[in-house]
Amino acid sequence: MDAKSPVPGTAEKMKYVKAAWDKAPAGPKKDAALKHYQAAEKAMAAKHDSECSRELDAAARALA
Repeated sequence: MDAKSPVPGTAEKMKYVKAAWDKAPAGPKKDAALKHYQAAEKAMAAKHDSECSRELDAAARALA
């Protein structure tokens, strides 16, 4: 497995969470989810796939 590529599915998970965030109404849940999503982007850029996945899960929970 190439260490430079994200875990299969991480990029797709980013798309789904971003789409859910885009559709969410403004408010504290959306703000919290944005912080987690931004942390996930940083983790993905740093090739920390497990951290990215955790942050995406947290973003999804924040929107629920």
